[in-house]
Parts: sequence; structure tokens; C-alpha cells
Amino acid sequence: MPNPDTAAPRDAEVLRDTILRKLTYDLGKSRTAARDRDWFMATALAVRDRIVDRWLEELRATYETGAKQVYYLSLEFLVGRLLRDCVSNLRLDPVVKEALASLGVDFEQVRQAEPDAALGNGGLGRLAACFMESLASLSIPAFGYGIRYEHGLFRQLVRDGWQREYPEDWLTFGNPWEYARPEIAHDIGFGGSVEAVPVSEVRMRHVWHPAETLQAVAYDTPVVGWRGVHVNTLRLWSARAIDPLKLDAFNYGDHVGALADRVRQESICKVLYPSDESPAGQELRLRQEYFFASAALQDLVRRHLRVYGDLRSLPDKVAIQLNDTHPAIAIAELMRICVDLHDIPWDEAWELTRNTFSYTNHTLLPEALESWPVPLMERLLPRHMQIIYLINAHHLDSVRSTHSDDGRLLASVSLIEEGHGRRVRMGNLAFIGSHKVNGVSALHTELMKQTVFRDFHTLAPGRVVNKTNGITFRRWLHQANPGLTSLVTETIGHRVLDDADALTALVPHADDAGFRARFAAVKRENKQALAKVIRSQLDLRVDPGALFDVQIKRIHEYKRQLLNVLEAVALYDAIRAQPMGNWVPRVKIFAGKAAASYHRAKLIIKLMHDVARVVNSDPTLRGALKLAFLPNYNVSLAEIIVPAADLSEQISTAGMEASGTGNMKLALNGALTIGTLDGANVEILEQVGADNIHIFGMTTGQVEARRAAGTRGAEAIAASPQLEEVLEAIESGVFSPDEPGRYRELVASLRGDDFFMVAADFDSYWAAQRAVDARWADTASWQRAAVLNTAHMGWFSSDRTIAEYAADIWQVPVGRRASR
Repeated sequence: MPNPDTAAPRDAEVLRDTILRKLTYDLGKSRTAARDRDWFMATALAVRDRIVDRWLEELRATYETGAKQVYYLSLEFLVGRLLRDCVSNLRLDPVVKEALASLGVDFEQVRQAEPDAALGNGGLGRLAACFMESLASLSIPAFGYGIRYEHGLFRQLVRDGWQREYPEDWLTFGNPWEYARPEIAHDIGFGGSVEAVPVSEVRMRHVWHPAETLQAVAYDTPVVGWRGVHVNTLRLWSARAIDPLKLDAFNYGDHVGALADRVRQESICKVLYPSDESPAGQELRLRQEYFFASAALQDLVRRHLRVYGDLRSLPDKVAIQLNDTHPAIAIAELMRICVDLHDIPWDEAWELTRNTFSYTNHTLLPEALESWPVPLMERLLPRHMQIIYLINAHHLDSVRSTHSDDGRLLASVSLIEEGHGRRVRMGNLAFIGSHKVNGVSALHTELMKQTVFRDFHTLAPGRVVNKTNGITFRRWLHQANPGLTSLVTETIGHRVLDDADALTALVPHADDAGFRARFAAVKRENKQALAKVIRSQLDLRVDPGALFDVQIKRIHEYKRQLLNVLEAVALYDAIRAQPMGNWVPRVKIFAGKAAASYHRAKLIIKLMHDVARVVNSDPTLRGALKLAFLPNYNVSLAEIIVPAADLSEQISTAGMEASGTGNMKLALNGALTIGTLDGANVEILEQVGADNIHIFGMTTGQVEARRAAGTRGAEAIAASPQLEEVLEAIESGVFSPDEPGRYRELVASLRGDDFFMVAADFDSYWAAQRAVDARWADTASWQRAAVLNTAHMGWFSSDRTIAEYAADIWQVPVGRRASR
């Protein structure tokens, strides 16, 4: 693989010829007939060729040296567009641009022709993608395992203010980055019965006879690290029916029925997060989780036995990380493989399993800690249900030996919830089946110990550790913000490209008026680019000189987009009441998807649009306030919004956001945070200092105390005439004259228990926003704080996070220095 920093002068010519060959012989297109999509495919294939040799060499070397490998199991990998990522990490930027320019083709147009891989929803999937890139950049041998969704998460369109979901068609024209591996296919069973077969007078072997079997087929994507020093594998599984067609039924004229089983089985990889409102939806989601977890384990066990011959050495050569509870069924599956298929005694198999797995928890929300109805599990995975029962029996016996009379404790730590319908608790299974359990921010980890895993932490006090999330700076600074990257490297040197900690060298420059002006000029250019997108998508003109106030994340009540909208209405009223006031021009920018079945979140999106319609059309504001909701939020849209943001809204209810990574991306690009003391906001505060962040609202303890006291939102509303006026306007239909009662239930929830503390935190949020206005009016103060945010974000590199996982959880060496 050529070193692009010392690339030969003819390298662009060689690449140009390769692109033309790919266009002609792989795509069957001529130069004159080729469109942007064709040029993208040809360029991607040409770039991919430069990765393959190193990729295959790394795979070979890993097994020759006996290196321990990391296997990252995640239901989501939100990788985004990969062309610029690969080109940048290979340091081929000028070579590719020159090669395309010599063909009369613009690189940016080619890059834009690539669809976003629809393999994730939000932070969880994007974190997995950042981690895969950092694993490669740190030369840690790793596989990512997930599902190759044909449509992935839905494509979001907004019609009359309402979210509408449509299939995402990212695979329509093929995926040039992947290699199909039809020869790598594993049988995945569902249903059926379990037979106990005597093998001696004292021992039985359990044989599972599935009622149906399908195959998981591998598709491999190479993941190239920084400077191309290492390449890992993202292996995604696609479902394939063993019997694709019932020929007898087809010949008898039942053309649809002949394909019914195939359609049902292959639906596993059609859509990410099918709605689980129906029993059929729940079953499909469980099928998805077992499908990819089983395929991953069969795959890595096959590879391990081929190289090392003995499954008992698995913990020495393999570290499996469960990204949330979605792959937790893998613990029962590995026990099945060990006990049923390889005759390893139960106790030895359990020790092997626990030493191999570790588990990342991403939420404190009880509903997000997955549980499955026992009858569904018994019907779909009968052998696994038996194994889970036996794991639970041994586990509770152990607890009883030291806490024999504590019935509450036993019920709390059981794998089976006995309440309203018996359910299997996947979070509990993941905890006891792992040697380490980590949270994703310091606050989140401490809350885990105090709340959802309090009793487990008492029983296993050293198992819970913290690994604060991080982001890859290659994507979220170098690629997303090339203007800022150029300024930074010109100012403090190129070392910062390899060592995120070097960003601290910017600190003295925060007091340099000339540097601050150049920093602000970069931000202005990024805002102009975003303003063009807003104009193009929404037919809305916004002033790049206004404060760009950004909240981009999944729409959820705990993330409190509603609080932001209420403040917008209050600000709208205030500006109209005092039109001669010295108001800071502000553009509130929203983006995010609501789960298809999350009706309250979809109603909040509608409220955003109703408020925007009124505010944006009111000439009395004279541009002082505008609202913009950009639909179909994805990685590519984030790469435009993040560099343009002035203010980063991280306003979740304290104690409910595990970490966040959007907060890191925005701060890295020079946005000031307005936020609660929640998730990684706490660590951002520690890094950037209290003078360079705007913190408001109740703390986690105060939220818990208010809930425990049963305090209702009506009390906070009664104490805030401004909020009362806002809610009366929304409730009475001022923003929904076509349906005056549209938001009555929403407002009633705020007057009631106000579970997410929207009303309770409103006045504090309003005051913090006015402090933001005051700082914005002081240009030097704002620009200084923006520079210091960027300068102090090096600690949030995913290289640092992965290095901590490697040392503390996986026990694998790091091949390249990680920023600390």
C-alpha cells in the first residue's frame, strides 16, 4: 500500500487508469454514459483495491502470531458514507482528486453520490462505527458482527408536519465496499423440540431439533485505520432460505404460497428495529438478535478451532464485547455450543463463557433493558430457554449461599421476572455472563451501580467499570471540517492528526484576536454551507450571521426537544412584546427521527413544524428567530450540521442520558454546550471549564427527589407566568388552528407528573439561554470559548476509549499510540 505522504508523482495517473478500468469492465459503462453514481462505484472499487492486500495480510498475521482478537457484536453500525473515510485514512485525498479531475469529474459530486448505509439509528450505531475505526487505527485485530439490513432504519419524510416512514433503499445500486462470502454460511435454527439423549448412566446430552432452519451468509467490509496501517473486518449477515421455493406448490399454481416461507425467513434482515407493538414484531426482533449472535459465535468458534484446535483456549484468544443487550442471547448460545456440541462440562463452559464476554450498558431506562416473554422464548429458542433456566438456578443458588433470607434480592437478580407475565431479563443475563460490565460515562456508570445494577454491584463489586465514550476525530474533525483542520495544523503542527491530545496546544491561541478571527471565519463558511442546505430542503432563508442553535438527535421525551420548542415559543412571544429589544438573531435547527411506534415523539415533531410555520412567517420578528427541522437525519447530514453549529443543545433530563457522543462532536467543532449535568456533559464540563459551557437545570439527585415527592408539573407552571402563557397558547390551538385540541394531552402531561422535568427545568433553561445571548453579543468572549472547547476535546477521542477497553477489559495490546 503506497504511503500517500510520499506518493509517487505518477500515482494519480495509475489511479486514473484503474478507475477507468473499473468503469469499463466492472460496471460496463463508457466515460460518456457514466453518471455521478457510476463514477462513485468505479472510484470506490479502485480505492478498495488499495486496501485488500493489507487486509488479507493482517488476517493472516493475526493467526500466525496467535494474537488475541476482539469481536464487537452490535445490532447497529452507523458507518455513513465510506469513500471520503477510506480516502482520508489512506491519505489519498490529493491523489484521488487529481485522478478524477483529469477525467473531468468533481470529487465532491462523486462523494455525494454515495448513499448512507442504513445500518443504524443513532448514537449506539455511530459509536460502534467509531470504535471499529479506532480498533483499526490502533492496530488491534478485530471483527465487527452485525446484520446487513436491506432497508435498515426508515427514510424519514415530513408531510404537513407529520413524520412519515418509507423504506430506505441504500442497496439499490449495490455496495462497492463489501465482498459477498456465499461460502461462509451458518445454519440458524428456530423453534422445534429438545431431545435428551443418554450418553452414560449419569449423563444426558441435549439435542435441539429446530422446526425451521435458515442460513446466515457473510458480507465483509474492510475497515481501514488511520494512515492505512491496519485493516479490520466488518462482517454483516444476510438471511438466506435453505429452500427458497416450494416447487410443487409453484407448479400447482400457488405462486405466492410457494415463496411464503422464504419471505418470512428472509424478513430477518429487511428492516432495523421492526415495531414491537405486535407479538409478530416482538418475535421478529428476537429472531434478528439470535440470528446475528448465533452466526457470529458459530463463525468465530469455527475460525478458532481451525487455528487452535481447542475451544477451552477461547478466552485467551478471543474477547467478545456485547454492545447493549441486543446480542445478550449470545451468552446462552455459547453455552449451547460448549455443552451440547463440544461436550464441555457445564461449570467449565460457564467459566469459559464469562471470561470471554464483556457487556456495555447504554441506558438506565428500564424499558430499554430488554426482556422477552418466557412463552415466546420457549417457543422460538427452546434449548436456550432451558440453558437460561439452568444458568439462573446456579446463579440463585450462589446468591442464596450468602443471602439466604433475602427474598427481595433473589427476585431482583433473577434472570426471570415473575411480575406481570414471566419475562427473561436480558440485562441480567448479560451482567452475570460477563467478566466486565461497563458504563459509558462517569455519571452513567455510578448511576448503574446505584440503580439498575445496584444488587449485582453488591454481589460482584469489581465487575462494573467505566469507559466514557469517544468519537473518531478522523471523521468528525479531519473530514467533516477540513477548514478547521487546516487552520489547526497550520497553527500547532501536523502532530495533531495523529495525537488528539495535541489539541491542547491551541489554548494559548484562544487569547490571540487574529487566530480567533480566522477560527470564526471557518465557522462562518460552514454556516453558509448549512444555510444553503436549509434553503434547498426547506425553502427557508436563514442568516449565517445568526446564532445557529442546534439539537440533532433521536426524538425522545427524555432528550427534551419539547423543552427547546417551549423556549422557542417563549422567545417568540418576548420578541413580539418588545420588538425594539436588542435580541440576538437565532436559528433553531432540529434533526432526528422518532421511532415509528413512538406516537408522543411524532407529535413533538408535529409541534416543531406548527411552531416553525407561525414563527417563520411572522414579519414582525424581522429575522430575529427562525426554526428549521431537517428531515431524514443521518451521518452525512450530521457532517454538514456539526461544523456549522454555534450552540449545542444537550438538555436531557439529568440521569437519563447514558453518555451522548453528539455533544463531543459539536464541542470539538467549536460549539458551546448548553446542557444539564447528564451523561458525558459532566466530563465535558471538567475538560472545558465552567466558564466555557452553559449548565442549567436540576441534578440527578434533585430529579429523583422531586419524583419521589410526587411533585407535579402544575406547581412549576404556576410559579412561571411565562411558561403558563406558552402552554396556554399551545393548548388552545394558537399553533394548530386546524385542530385546536391537538396538543391538549401533551400539555396535560406537563401539568401532571412532568416525568421528564420539562416544566420543572423551564425557567432555568430560559435563564441559561439568555446567558448564551449575552455571551454571543460579546464576540471576543464567544470566540475565545469556542476555541477553548475545541482545544480541550482531545480526551474524547475514541482512540482513548478503545485503548482503555483494550487494557482493562479485553487484555489486548495496542499497536499504535492512543491519545490520552
